[in-house]
Amino acid sequence: MARMKFVCDAERCIECNGCVTACKNENEVPWGVNRRRVVTLNDGVPGEKSISVACMHCSDAPCMAVCPVNCFYRTDEGVVLHDKDVCIGCGYCSYACPFGAPQFPAQGTFGVRGKMDKCTFCAGGPEVNGSQAEFEKYGRNRLAEGKLPACAEMCSTKALLAGDGDVVADIFRNRVVQRGKGAEVWGWGTAYGSRQAGQPPAGAKS
Repeated sequence: MARMKFVCDAERCIECNGCVTACKNENEVPWGVNRRRVVTLNDGVPGEKSISVACMHCSDAPCMAVCPVNCFYRTDEGVVLHDKDVCIGCGYCSYACPFGAPQFPAQGTFGVRGKMDKCTFCAGGPEVNGSQAEFEKYGRNRLAEGKLPACAEMCSTKALLAGDGDVVADIFRNRVVQRGKGAEVWGWGTAYGSRQAGQPPAGAKS
């Protein structure tokens, strides 16, 4: 079974926000909530980088660990979803998530901001696939239709990749190798360790 993952290639992202618009349009996200956003690092400085950020559907998701009512669950494809009928809107997941993915759908005093909302990898929720109830709570279930998330499909430079984690990682790894860069590329060390692109792992036989 594929493990679905996102990867954003900071060398290709042009900060067009097409992914943000595609997500809001496809899922009819509540006003004031952005399930996906583009963050620019070192804005205005030579070498600035932009990256598209949303729920990364972590293998060891901190939102799942801190939820007091266990409303979060992981699908067979590795997508982290939550049940809004169980969620009590405490916000613990929002504080725990390093990407700021879970959000309150409304402003105001605590207790009236509603149930948490987050990126679903366009995989819907616990309701029947393709049902109106699922769409109204979680947005469109594109995975059930055999499609990838709208944000990745609409990325004009293919900076944002989504799908089987192994396939996505191979695509990104090949891009880095072709660029002739390795450990100095932003994010490379986290994804693949500190070795240079194209070099075999330490201890590997030649």
